[in-house]
Amino acid sequence: MNSTITVSELRQHCGAQLIDVRSASEFAAGHISGAINIPMDQIEGRLDDLDPERPLVLICKSGKRARMTAGLLAPCRQDTAVLQGGTEAWIKEGLPVVCCTKTRWALERQVRLGAGLLVLTGVMLSTFHNPRWIWLSAFVGAGLTFAGLTDICMMGSLLARMSWNCAPRVKPAATDQAKRQCAL
Repeated sequence: MNSTITVSELRQHCGAQLIDVRSASEFAAGHISGAINIPMDQIEGRLDDLDPERPLVLICKSGKRARMTAGLLAPCRQDTAVLQGGTEAWIKEGLPVVCCTKTRWALERQVRLGAGLLVLTGVMLSTFHNPRWIWLSAFVGAGLTFAGLTDICMMGSLLARMSWNCAPRVKPAATDQAKRQCAL
């Protein structure tokens, strides 16, 4: 298998195992039908989830993380390809994706936005109102450092519980193929 594969080639190549390496929230926001979600940071610990009898196609939003993941898999898998353009290319071709939640922003992106806004607010308030507001920025910086060291992100946990990040509650009888498919 080539190191990259186009959307049209993927549609014709039915035997590959599709691995989406994005975060769980990105995957839930829209993924190619039949893809398995194994985030890039978990791939080395989940090698047993990869079918050794089938070639792999790695998928992410645009292809960058999938290429990085292919590099991680290179020592143990020679039959790995990256979907050129990722799910963005798939959607541009007008092909459907499976949606499990309403959010279109990855949880990590939401955390970056929230942390950035809090830091900016702390700096602005400390500059124009009261110097003690700088502690807000320090608190956010400490939280990000803690999250980086421990892989426990309190802001991420809080945002994950927000209504826009929760899968809709649907009765099983009301769920059919058409309702699970959407075009982002």
